[in-house]
Amino acid sequence: MRRGFRSTIVLSLLCSAALVASCGSPSSPGADQAGPVSGTLVVNGAGTLARPFGAVIDAFKAQNPDVTVQSRFAGSVEVVRRATELGTPVDVVGVADYTLIPSEMFEADDGARFADWYVGFASNRITFAYTDRSAGAAELTPENWYQVLSRPGVRIGRSNPDTDPSGYQVLQMLNLAQNYYGAPNLASGVLANSPPETMVGTETQLLPAVTSGQIDYLGIYRSDALQHDLRFIDLPAQIDLSDPAQAAAYEAVQLPTASGVRTGRPIVYALTIPTNAPNPTAALRFIEFVLSPAGQQIMSDNGFTVVNPAVSGGANLPGSLAAVTKPTTLPGG
Repeated sequence: MRRGFRSTIVLSLLCSAALVASCGSPSSPGADQAGPVSGTLVVNGAGTLARPFGAVIDAFKAQNPDVTVQSRFAGSVEVVRRATELGTPVDVVGVADYTLIPSEMFEADDGARFADWYVGFASNRITFAYTDRSAGAAELTPENWYQVLSRPGVRIGRSNPDTDPSGYQVLQMLNLAQNYYGAPNLASGVLANSPPETMVGTETQLLPAVTSGQIDYLGIYRSDALQHDLRFIDLPAQIDLSDPAQAAAYEAVQLPTASGVRTGRPIVYALTIPTNAPNPTAALRFIEFVLSPAGQQIMSDNGFTVVNPAVSGGANLPGSLAAVTKPTTLPGG
C-alpha cells in the first residue's frame, strides 16, 4: 500500500467570504500580551493527539519555562464530557471531530455554555492499519480489502463509537464503502470480525495488539499508522472522510450512538478554551503555538494533514487567533 503523505488538503473551499477580523473580539485574555506565560496549563486531548502534543508541549515549555503542563488523552467524547458534565478544570480541549465542540460545548441542555469558539487545525484519514503478518496482508489491495477483512478468522480492532470519533468514523466509512463498491453487505461482513466486546475506549490502546499480532487489522487514523510504521489501506477519498469536497456525500451517513446521532463529516481536529478555563492566558498562547509554523511542522511530522490557514467557528474568537484563521462553513460547525 502507498505510504507517502498526501498533499495538504485545502479547506478554503469551505470557508466563507467574511473578513477574518469579523470572527471575534480583538481583546481576549492573553491575546496581545508579550513574553512567556506561567502557571499550570491543563491540556486534554484526543488519544491520537498524544504523540504530537507531547512534542508540542515540550517545545511550548522550552519557550515558557515557568509553565507546568498537565496533559491527558482519551476518546474525544470523553474529553468533552470531562469539561462539561463532570466539570473538570481544563484549559485546552482538543478533539478529533470538530463538531463535538459546537454541539456539546456551545450550549448544553440546561443552557450552560462551556465554549464560544473552535479552531480547526489538522485533518486525517480513516483507514485500517496492519502488518506484514496480518491475515491476508499479502493479497490485500485497495479494491479487495473489504473481502479480505471479511474472511473467517480475521481479527479486527476498533474503538467504541459511543466514546471515540474514530469508532463512529470507521462505521461511517464502512457505510460509505457499501455504496462506493456496490457491496450492500460490506459493513456487516467486516464487523462480523470485530464484535462489540473487543472494542476499546480509544483506538490507540490497540496499537500494541496489532504490532504484536494479537489482532490483524485496526480501524484507526492514517497518522497513527505512519507514527508506528504500520502498513495501511489506501482508501479512496470518497469514503475515508478526508476530503472537504466530499462533505455532501459524507453527510448521507447518519449513525446512532449512545452519545447522539453522528453525521458523516470531513475529519478536522479542533481546539478550544473552555469558558471556565483556570489559565486562559496560557491556554491561548498554547493554541497560538499549535497554529504557528513550529506547531504545524510537528503535526505534519506526525502524519497529520495541516489545515493552513486554520479555520474557525463560533463567536468571540480571540483576536490573535482571528488574525491567523479563516471563518468556516464546515457543515455542523
